[in-house]
Amino acid sequence: MSETGNLPNPPEEDMKLSSLLRNYVSLIGLAMAIVAMANIIFLFLIDLISTQPSPYIGIFAYMIMPGFLVFGLVLIPLGMWWERSRRRRQLPGLPKFPKIDLNNPSQRSSIAFVFSFVVLFVILSAVGSYRGYEYTDSTQFCGQLCHKVMNPEFVAHQNSAHARVRCVDCHVGAGASWYVRSKLSGARQVVKTVMNTYPHPIETPVANLRPAPETCEQCHWPKKFWGAQLKVINHFGTDEKNTPRQIRLLIKTGGGDPAAGQSGGIHWHMNINNIMTYRSDAKRQSIPYVRMQNKQTGQITEFYAQGFDQSKLPSMAEKRMDCVDCHNRPTHVYMPPDRSVDQSLLAKRIDPSLPFAKAQALEALTANYKSTDEALKTIGTKIPAFYREKYPEIASAHGDQVQQMVRETQAIFKRSIFPEMQVDWRTHPDNVGHFYFNGCFRCHDGNHVSKDGKVISKDCNSCHTVLGQEESGVPIEAVANVNFKHPVDLGDMTAVNCSDCHGAQAAQ
Repeated sequence: MSETGNLPNPPEEDMKLSSLLRNYVSLIGLAMAIVAMANIIFLFLIDLISTQPSPYIGIFAYMIMPGFLVFGLVLIPLGMWWERSRRRRQLPGLPKFPKIDLNNPSQRSSIAFVFSFVVLFVILSAVGSYRGYEYTDSTQFCGQLCHKVMNPEFVAHQNSAHARVRCVDCHVGAGASWYVRSKLSGARQVVKTVMNTYPHPIETPVANLRPAPETCEQCHWPKKFWGAQLKVINHFGTDEKNTPRQIRLLIKTGGGDPAAGQSGGIHWHMNINNIMTYRSDAKRQSIPYVRMQNKQTGQITEFYAQGFDQSKLPSMAEKRMDCVDCHNRPTHVYMPPDRSVDQSLLAKRIDPSLPFAKAQALEALTANYKSTDEALKTIGTKIPAFYREKYPEIASAHGDQVQQMVRETQAIFKRSIFPEMQVDWRTHPDNVGHFYFNGCFRCHDGNHVSKDGKVISKDCNSCHTVLGQEESGVPIEAVANVNFKHPVDLGDMTAVNCSDCHGAQAAQ
């Protein structure tokens, strides 16, 4: 009999910790933990040995399975507590807490095992947490996990000059504050993805993007840019001969550190000698107000677009100009079909000897499609049908070239047009240059005037100089003042913008 309550002493078996594991809750937790750990080890090994592992391996290995493991481990002591409470109700003499006696070899072994397990679990948790953090910063996590939503951005990224640069290097950058901010924003995006309430297409420009000096300029430093760069533009006509035309330009990139010499050129804008700010619409395609402050003298000059209602300016957010105001598509470039086909013809991935190759590829790419599958099937039948009907001898003798043209046109479509997300070159304007979109002409239109009569120039030679032009290998004489001769006589070329004809609407 016990000394209190006149109840029998509890059996020795009821006093052992190991016996408390004999309950459904603890056993389920133990089984769950073992299965989760086995899966984590298996997936980790796959991730370790695979050159291009699936993004779903990472999310299961470092996020989902660890969650099941922790949940299972929590269930084990919870079940033990529940089992001990049940026994105490049946045997009131059972102590409330287990007795720990280090003189007992069995208990010493149990405590050593638990302590070792806790230490090992903490180490593995630290390693797993870092791997999980590293995985959430990977391009695969950003671009492939939500395949439909981010597929256009991921495909464009993989075909860009920044394909080896991780998404987070530009969208997050270094530092804890921006990391936390990006993850909170990502949580909202996950909710929208699950609820299927995300926009089609994903809206641009990205609101509250980290300033370019803290991201872009960690690699690209405008102060260290000097002089000019040669740019060769190759264009093909839509006539039967796909007439080639080449323009050689000297781009006045400029830049430079004012401490070492005069800064100038296009990168004169980059806050080297001046602080440039502006107000625009939400898409940053209409800029009615520009403010320039000279760093040395402090002089401020404000330019207003003539004809614009200035009472609307206060409702427009003011932004300091940086890299992405011109290089707004540094990575996710959705190239216009005209430019894509030109590149394919130049590289001979489309045979330029095929009659009307440029025109047929453009017609196939710019049609309206409900899905990518529909587009690929239509391209695969439409182009061969044209040559069978119009040029049967070419379709017969050069069938391989026609099929190569089909494959290349399909490849262009898959990397630049995404009907499911309603994304193409028209939804994402590229502000570098002024050929397909207004770009430079958003400010340099000759229509922005200051109160003292200064005008933001529209002089073509401010940014580039034409060195030479050729058509079918024959030099073309340039036109005075513009140093460029257009294939069609437009009269005063400064009276129109290139994008008026070559722009997104004209490319439909």
